[in-house]
Order: sequence, then structure tokens, then C-alpha cells
Amino acid sequence: MSAARSLSIARIYREHAEKLGLRWIVAQDIDREVELADHEVFGPDVVGHFNLIYSHRIQVIGNAECRWIARVGEADWRRQVEMMMAARPPAIIVADDYPPSEMLTTLCERHSTPLFVTPKPCSMVIDALHLYLAREFADTVSMHGVFMDVYGIGVLITGDAGIGKSELALELISRGHGLVADDIVDLSHTAPNTLEGRCPPMLRDYLEVRGLGMLNIRTIFGEAAARRKKRLRLIVHLQRQVAVAELPRLPLEAQSQEILGVSVRKVTFHVAPGRNLAVLLEAAVLNHILQLRGIDSMGEFISRQQQALRDGQDGR
Repeated sequence: MSAARSLSIARIYREHAEKLGLRWIVAQDIDREVELADHEVFGPDVVGHFNLIYSHRIQVIGNAECRWIARVGEADWRRQVEMMMAARPPAIIVADDYPPSEMLTTLCERHSTPLFVTPKPCSMVIDALHLYLAREFADTVSMHGVFMDVYGIGVLITGDAGIGKSELALELISRGHGLVADDIVDLSHTAPNTLEGRCPPMLRDYLEVRGLGMLNIRTIFGEAAARRKKRLRLIVHLQRQVAVAELPRLPLEAQSQEILGVSVRKVTFHVAPGRNLAVLLEAAVLNHILQLRGIDSMGEFISRQQQALRDGQDGR
């Protein structure tokens, strides 16, 4: 098991104070770290409803907990809170616009446990923090290439230096598609089968084109030409031209590349004079969209061919 990673409650509060309407009631130990092991990133252990078993996570109290308190009585509730405080949870959030009880506030002060309130629904608070913490604690890797949004699909263009990745990206942008990142792409494993790609802050909105230098895509083409993030769904690899006889006419086996344990569909384009790579890439993306919908053009063609062979053998 790899070492646990951590994130301070103060940072979580700063980045969600406005979005969730958080207001702190007790925050003596607001610099306390939330620790999370790698295997917990995608589970229920990041943040959730008040639960003594998961005492190491941020505890959220909402309608369900308040109904339970009314049913079991103040004495049982106090005993539960004292047991929780002994386990030192990172923080407690009272949601659904409930005012925290004097007992809860007193125990949080005594144990220096940050206590926050929010008018937002409990489920919304848990979902927002779960997604945020999963992204912050996710495994990451940096890859060389140009990351584009083409027809709503995240496409990573890879290939050797000088092969024309940036020129292809520029043509795609001029055709109405969006740039996510150029040169370096930060990929995060944010869910079991999801890789989210972002651009390093230093390079955001910029595309380097040989002969032109650094182009601010957002300034030249407008706000719609740049994206902050995108889910990686397809890799397009550019390869230098080889002998025509070596090129497969019909690639029967689908290619894929594994990144952080996630298999990503991959296609290879051979760069040659006269080949319109932008059109080819758009067609590859549209074909991938059909495959996601269960439509396999190559499989349908093979089935048609086999049916024609069977019909010929039957003398039809």
C-alpha cells in the first residue's frame, strides 16, 4: 500500500466557502490534514454521512441525522458524538440549514474539531466534496502531446517532435473544435474508468506552432476555442510515412493504450503529403462515437461479407 496523501481542511474550506455557502462555527484546528490512502479514492471513505466506522472522513450531518436524533433522544446522540470526537474526525459539516446544537459546538471546541454549517442539502455537499477530493487525491501522470475537444470527445494527439501535432491542432481549432492542452497534458485517474486531462497552469490557452511561436488560442479564436478539462476517450498517434505495402488496408484489430490502468482506444495515422489529417481525425472521432453507441462499422462490414460468401456457397 502506498503512503497516504493529505489535504488541509483550510484549503477545502477556502475552495468551497462560496460554492457551498460554508460558514465556520468552530475552526481552531482548521489546518488539520485530511489523510487518504490510494485505495480509498473511489470508495465512500472520502466524505459522507455521520458514521463512526468511517471516523477518518469528513462527517456531514443533514436531515437524516436530525430525524434520527429526534427519534433516539439527546443522550444517545451525545454518546455518539463523544465517540466520534475520540476518533478525531477531520471536520464536521452541518447541512440542510440546521443550526448546530450547543452540545455539538461545545464538544467540537473541546476537541478542536472544525465545525461548519451550510444551507445546502446534505447530498449536494457530499457529492461536491467527494468529486473534489477524489480529483485532488487521484493518481496523475504527465504525457507529451496535444489534447483536444473534438465533437465533445477528448482526443490526445501524440507523435514524434516536429511531426505536425500542433499544426493539426491549429487546423482543428479553426474548424470549431477546442484546445485543452499543448505539449504537456496532466492526466488524472479520477474514477475507476475515467482519465481527466488538464493543462498545466503555465501553458493554459497557449499553442506553440513552429514558425509562429506561442499563440493565445482564447484571444485569437475566442472563448469557445479553449477548454479547462476533458475526459480522455481517444488517442490519435501520428507516425511518419512508411512504405505503402507495409500499411494495413483494413485494421481488423482495434488498438488501445493503457494509462494509469485505464485502457484507451487508439488509432494511428501515417503522415504523408496530401493526407488531410484533420478530416481523418474528425472521422475517427465520429466513428468512435458510433462505437460508444454500440455501432461497429467494421464489424457490420465483416458480417455483410461473410453473409455474401454464405449466399454464394448456397447458390443464391
